[in-house]
This record gives sequence, structure tokens and C-alpha cells, in this order.
Amino acid sequence: MTVHLLGIRHHGPGSARAVATALAELQPDVVLIEGPPEADKIVELAASEEMEPPVALLAYAVDDSTRAAFWPFAVFSPEWQAIKHGLAAGVPVRFCDLPAAQQFASSGGRSASMDPLATLAEAGGYDDPERWWDDVIESRRDGAEPFTVIADAMRELRRDSEAKGREAQREAYMRTVLRKAIREGFERIAVVCGAWHVPALELPLPPATHDQRILKGLPKRKVACTWVPWTHGRLAATSGYGAGITSPGWYHHLFTAPDQITTRWLSKVAQVLRDEDLPVSSAHVIEAVRLADTLAALRERPLAGLSEVTEATRAVLCGGNDVLLDLVTREAVVGELLGSVPGETPQAPVAADLAAHARRLRMKRDATERVIELDLRKSNDLEKSRLLHRLRILGVHWGVPAVDERRAQGTFREMWRLAWDPGLEVELVAAGAHGTTVLGAATTVMLKAADSPTLADVTGALEKSLLADLADALPPLLRGIDTRAAADADVGHLMAALPALARASRYGDVRGTDTAGLASVAGRMVSRVCAGLGRTVHGLDPDAATAVQELIDGVQDATVLLAEDVRAEWLNTLEGLSDRASVPPLIRGRLTRLMLDTSRLPDHEVALRLGRALSPGTATAEAAGYVEGFLAGGGLLLVHDERLLALVDDWLGAIPDDAFVEVLPLLRRTFGTFAAPERRSIGARARVLADPASIVVADDNDLDAELAATALPVVAQLLGVS
Repeated sequence: MTVHLLGIRHHGPGSARAVATALAELQPDVVLIEGPPEADKIVELAASEEMEPPVALLAYAVDDSTRAAFWPFAVFSPEWQAIKHGLAAGVPVRFCDLPAAQQFASSGGRSASMDPLATLAEAGGYDDPERWWDDVIESRRDGAEPFTVIADAMRELRRDSEAKGREAQREAYMRTVLRKAIREGFERIAVVCGAWHVPALELPLPPATHDQRILKGLPKRKVACTWVPWTHGRLAATSGYGAGITSPGWYHHLFTAPDQITTRWLSKVAQVLRDEDLPVSSAHVIEAVRLADTLAALRERPLAGLSEVTEATRAVLCGGNDVLLDLVTREAVVGELLGSVPGETPQAPVAADLAAHARRLRMKRDATERVIELDLRKSNDLEKSRLLHRLRILGVHWGVPAVDERRAQGTFREMWRLAWDPGLEVELVAAGAHGTTVLGAATTVMLKAADSPTLADVTGALEKSLLADLADALPPLLRGIDTRAAADADVGHLMAALPALARASRYGDVRGTDTAGLASVAGRMVSRVCAGLGRTVHGLDPDAATAVQELIDGVQDATVLLAEDVRAEWLNTLEGLSDRASVPPLIRGRLTRLMLDTSRLPDHEVALRLGRALSPGTATAEAAGYVEGFLAGGGLLLVHDERLLALVDDWLGAIPDDAFVEVLPLLRRTFGTFAAPERRSIGARARVLADPASIVVADDNDLDAELAATALPVVAQLLGVS
């Protein structure tokens, strides 16, 4: 009986190649791999032609789906190569790490230990552990067996250290699985594990009682395990993955390219840049290859590594532009390759339901972000919209609206940005606590929201339910809104809840959803707001006034979606408050502007009010507040109305220096909201006010009569002139 310990680095192409070579030579009759034993039942799925890495094992606690963990594999992962060899050879493949059932049930404190790669790299004269491992292991293509040397190095590093905490538990369980394989009579046992664990698994093993004491009393939880698609981006260290690597795309290339590693890689980089319409020629690629190979030779490396090809890319293909280099890193060095799993892979109920809907609606889960446009008048697009909104309710953000939702409502079109993140698999598992289907789980979540004591929360839930077409959730939500609106005396709460309710009242037109009674609820809420708004706006401090102004703007937009009589009641209320002295200047200015925009006040009356607010007898801070409220709707008003511009200009010019310093932040906040073209136009008009002689009069002699004549027929047609 022989035990072969293959110490590897997770996700390393050199390790993967060495493992594949070693297993082909050793021909073991059982393969033990570092990973969760719960996956033993589904490991054979890896032999399916539909299984394409990167993929991951997902284990989660059945009674608490928030306790979950992934074990990812790429084609260049040594463990994946071990799995594929064992299944192809027809020998048992078993996982030997501490079961997820025990990892999820206890905190099992991890003991601090040294970084073996950093220690070995330092001993070899390297200041970068990644660079050392890449030189010694990953870039080697001669097939030399590295495992004996790795074992010697790890043995030396662990000479004076003792495993503790979770590490001790893991290694005790690994030895337990190894003993079991020996007892079962296997003659050639191959163990593929992290290099650090090799010394702990060497024969002779300590007595079984030693490991039993370490594992005794560990609690367990019921765990389910499945395969899920993964991405190269999720393998990257920047994703937060503990065993992450810096360059999944590069490692994939190292493992899969049959020859001419540097040439093939830089050709791929050139294609990435060409896809962005950048001029990269074959000559560029040739020079980049020469530079990368020369750098490798100068540094005495066996072949050009990532650092060499990156420097060549920056210097030759990107012309020293680090922005372009970042593009190459994102698209090629890291990449977003998404794997796939067989259709017969066991799934959580909600995940299975989503997969069925996605197949029927032809919605491919892709890691690369793409934008789709849905026409809600088409049944297939409408179903896609409902599915994406239901998933958002469940926290599964496969799709995110590509534009402001408030602007998108009331139209027949929706824009979505779709990008599948493998981490969403956990959210699908968690959604199983609410139901077995996407529809059922989303409905349950919204029914719970109906019990919220906050009116705005309930109206928000109603809006989401209408978007997602959750018919069973609508009646309780409508009752909840009516009840809370009737009992809530806080006008601010009613105003905060109205926009969502008004938008929801329009969904019946756009989506064919029955919203009977919704508009009447909104109308009653507007009446309550109108009755209490005068008290609400009385004597507010500046901060409170700003908050109320935002609420007023929200209701103003909302009433556009409601009945004419409701809109009229709201505008009558605002008109009555727009010139009341007890109303803060900010709100008075805003209400006056709204009256102007809705033609409730004539231009001369607006000019009179603005002139009064900016008169010398008004405190500078109050006048500035009035201006801020009045101009909150945008600066075009000042461009087109010379009287109002002159009033504001005269007021600004008359502010004393000390007072100007005090109100400058407020003024900058006001005018800073204007678009750049608006600010330029206002400045040009103000300059004319100060110096009428600066007006440039067009010279008729500059008119190109022949060119103008070509436009006259079109203008005549537009104006209806024969």
C-alpha cells in the first residue's frame, strides 16, 4: 500500500499540469481531494459533457441558508484535474476536508499561521510570493515532478509549529478519511491537498484516538450540496475570495495553450483592443512578443511571465496608456468566463423554478453585462419584466433598471442591465425560506411588508408588487395603505407615501394590472395632505424646510398621474400658501415657481413677488432661501425672462461683502444645479444687462441667402404656410 501526497496551490496551472501528469503515471485506485465530503454524492456530475468550468460546489445549511460556502474550480485547478482523472479512470473520487455540516455549525476559530509562499519566496530572494510561485511552479512546462520538493519545504516550515483551531480539525478529518481508505484495502492512494497540509498527512499517521479527541463533540447541521456555474472574475483575489488569484484569464491561457504561449497571449490582447476599435496591427504584436521574450531572458526566466507580457502590452500595444492596460486586465488577464452545469444537477426549489422560467423566456445567464429593452405590450417581454422585478424583491439582482425607475414608469418600455453573478445562487437558496417558486416567494415577502407599521413602506411594497404582478399580495397591501393613511396624522408620512402610490395607479394602463380603488385611496390621501399642509410648513427651520420642499416636489409630480380634480385641489392649496408670510422663504419661493410653471400666476405677479423678496429690507439669508426655492426647477427661466434675471442680478450686486460670504455656499448650491449650458447662457445675458453695447448685431451681409433658401420649404411646411 502506498500513499502519494500531491501538495498543490489552489488554482495554479503548473500545479494542475503536475497533478495530471502524476496521476497518469501513478494510476491510483482511489483519489482523495481537499473539499467538502457532502459533495461525494454529486461528484460524478463532473463527468458530464454539459459540465464546463469554471464551476463551484455550493454547500448550504438547510435550516439557515445564510450559512453557505463555495468551493470553486477552474480548468486549471489541480483539484479539477484530479476529479476528471478519477472519473475517467473509473476509480472512487472522495473529498476529505472537514464536512460543511461541522464547519457551519461551529465558529471553530482559525489559528494564525505563516504564509508558506511568502516565507519560501523570501528564502529564494523574491519580494513577491506570487512571482516566486509563478517562476518555480506555474511557468514550468517540462513536466518535472515538484511534489517531493514541495513536501520537503513544507516539512521544514512546519517543523516547530502545531496546528490549532479549525486547521487542526481539518487535518484530523483528512487523516480520518485517509485511514478509512487504507482500511478498505486500496493499494495506491493519491491525496490532492493544499501544500501546507502535506506534512500532517504523511505516514505513519498518529493514532486514530488522537484525531477522535480533536473532532469529538463538534456540532453538525443538515447540509445540502450542489454544483453551480462560476466565473473567472469570482476566482480573482479582488472579488474577496480567500484563495483568489490575480490573473485567472492568464492562468487559463497558460494551461490551455498548446504552444507559443507569449505569441498566442499577445494576439488575444490585440483582439481585445481591436474590439474597442483601437488600431493594433500584426507588427505591434510581433514587437510586443520580442519585447516580452527579451525581458524574460534578461531576468533569467524560463519563459515570459505575466509581468513581462504586461510590460510589453503597456509599452507596445497600449502606447503607455494605463487606461487601455486596465481594459486588457479586465477583459483578458482576469476575464469573465462563465461555466455551466448539467441540467440534472440538483437545485434549490427557487433556483430550479428560475432556471425553468429563464429557459422558457430565452434569458441566458451571462456574466458579461448587457442592456436589453423590453416592450411591455409584448407578452414575452412583459413576462421578462415581471420575472426581473420578482427577483429584485427577493434580493436577486440579476437585472437592474438602466434608467431612473420614476422616469420609466407610465411608458411601455423598460431598459435593464443584466449580468449574472454566481453569488446570486446563495440568494436563491435563501429565497427558499419564503416559498418554492419565484412567484410564491416574492408574494410571501410582500405579504410580510403589508404588516409594516410605516405607510411609505407599504406603498413602496405595493408599487413593487404591481411591477412584479403579485396579484395575491395586492388586496392586503391596499387595505394596509387605506388603514394606515386614515390613521396617520403626520402629513410628512402621507406625502412620502404618495409618489409610489400615484405611480402604482398608472400600472393598470401599462401592464394590464387591475388597480381598482387605488386612485381613490391616493385621492383621499391628497385631501388629507392639503388639509394639514398649512400647519406643516409653518415656522420651519432651514433644514426642515429643505426636507418639506422635497416632499412637496414629490407630491407635485405624483398628482400629475392622478385625476384632474385631485390635481386641482393640490394646486389650489399650494397657491394659497405661496405668499403666506409664515411659510419659510425657501418653500415660498418654490411654491411661487410651481404656480408660474402651472400658469396659476401671471408673469407680472411673479416678478412682483420676487422683487419684494429681494428688496433691500429683506435679510440676505431669507432672500437667498427664496431664490434657491424659486430656481430649484432649473435656470432656463432666467435665460428667457429678462425681468427676473435683472431682479436677481440687481440683488446679487447689492449684497454687502460680509453678507455675501455667508450666503455664498447657498448660492453655489443653487446655481451649481444648473446645467453648464444654462450657466453660460445666464452669464451671457447678465453681461448684456451690465453692458448693453456688448450686444452683437448680426450683419445681414453675412447671411448666405442661397443656403437659407434651401431651408424655407421645410420651415413653411412646419408652419403650415402654403
